[in-house]
Amino acid sequence: MKVTALAGGVGGAKLAEGLAQILSPDDLTIIVNTGDDFIHYGLSISPDLDTVCYTLAGMANPSTGWGLRDESWNTNNQLKKFDNPVWFQLGDKDLATHLERTRLLKDGMPLSVITNKFCKIWGIRHPILPMTDDRLATIVIDEQNRELDFQEYFVKHHYEPKIRSIRFDGIQYAKPAPGVAEALINSDLIIICPSNPFVSIDPILALPGILRIMQQKTVVSVSPIIGGQAVKGPLAKMILELTGETPSASFIAKYYRERGILSGYILDKKDDCLTSLINGWGIICEVIDTLMVDAESRARVAGLSMKIGNYLLRSK
Repeated sequence: MKVTALAGGVGGAKLAEGLAQILSPDDLTIIVNTGDDFIHYGLSISPDLDTVCYTLAGMANPSTGWGLRDESWNTNNQLKKFDNPVWFQLGDKDLATHLERTRLLKDGMPLSVITNKFCKIWGIRHPILPMTDDRLATIVIDEQNRELDFQEYFVKHHYEPKIRSIRFDGIQYAKPAPGVAEALINSDLIIICPSNPFVSIDPILALPGILRIMQQKTVVSVSPIIGGQAVKGPLAKMILELTGETPSASFIAKYYRERGILSGYILDKKDDCLTSLINGWGIICEVIDTLMVDAESRARVAGLSMKIGNYLLRSK
């Protein structure tokens, strides 16, 4: 079975790792959000892409889920001595990734080619594709009508500003990176990882042709909401501020269902009470402990995703 996973940062990286444990490189492609990418200290930073790559390479910091294991902070600490606010921290080893990416981009190498090069160096066998080689920036508009780059909103302001809307700057010119549309078209199953739908998955769906392709496919998603709370990040707050609805795992299912792209859904045990509701929408719903704390639990959630996908494909 050919599978393509759509992923954002930490939650997406965890399920992507679980899928990589049980699927061969020929059978799994991972497409990663680049709407969070931005320029910092003149360097091209790709937070979600790096988190997924570091995780699949076994190099990610286990305590944070982002950044590198056994990192040092000499450059960051020196910047603090210059009274630099250092709101986006770059470890010394992580800094090398951004320096090399920036150099290669300036030499004209596309992000997708750079990512493939890095994956080979890091020993990652499964294909990881940035969603686009073009500039696309997720912009958060707050209640004061300020336009904030997503990383400013998320990291610098600790996602405290109240959100009014979200815009994908450059979407009118962006196109899927080489291999992205082909991976989706050739997939038997598409898995949406437990990533923020507004800022991690929607940028991918906004690329030309992607939503239409997914509407013709079998799609399974894992809820990024557990017991009304986001596992990590501002998702629950975003749901309330952008839609006025109560944050819940069922909201995520409804959100994807309204786009015509959800056939199967995985809830956490804490949300077992929502199973009948979601099944009533014609979505096959299963329950498991979705908090992926180690390799074993990640493989377990990935396995259930595949089980649901297999059932749905046989039922067609």
